[in-house]
Amino acid sequence: MPTATVHLVRHGEVHNPDGVLYGRLPEFHLSELGREMAERVATHFVERRKSGSEIVHLVASPLTRAQETAEPTARELGLTVVTDERIIEAENKFEGMAQVAQQLRHPRHWKSLRNPFTPSWGEPYQAQVKRVMDAVNDARRQALEITEGRNAEAIMVSHQLPIWVARLAAEKKRLWHDPRQRRCSLTSVTSLYFDGDDLTGVRYEEPCADLLPRAKNLPGA
Repeated sequence: MPTATVHLVRHGEVHNPDGVLYGRLPEFHLSELGREMAERVATHFVERRKSGSEIVHLVASPLTRAQETAEPTARELGLTVVTDERIIEAENKFEGMAQVAQQLRHPRHWKSLRNPFTPSWGEPYQAQVKRVMDAVNDARRQALEITEGRNAEAIMVSHQLPIWVARLAAEKKRLWHDPRQRRCSLTSVTSLYFDGDDLTGVRYEEPCADLLPRAKNLPGA
């Protein structure tokens, strides 16, 4: 059976001086550190290709921060960025809000917090898993077509929550979780391994681990 790998990459740090939960809002660009992270993750994949990996397909969310993160990888690997709406950030009722933790103490928001299992404040976790995994499987098939059935790799630049719930589903774990416990740092790489149509493994890497202490703790990422 043909084997393939799809790498889910979270975007780099965003310039967000007002601390807005930006969600799907347009024109939130990478910060200077975020651009450095994007270059670093590109180098990560260049080294992977030098070691023999056939990285042949690159996809990104339509949001600015994902597109800008993908650009150095596209340049260094000679790939075209394919935009896929299915790996966009999750919907969130609190999008556009600043000082989120403080504002959520107000009773007017409590009805949106009533069910953390769905969750009640945003797009259902199951819906996120479905759209992301549909996109993952399409990217996997596209990469295999390019390599004519040989081992192939694709990169998809997305966002923390969609990546995290896709990983939880891949590992057959429950989808509801404490957001503070997500293991999906800026420009991290969550790799899904396939043997034919079967998802056989997950690997997590942080190419920018040494840069993370300089990053701000921003909402909506």
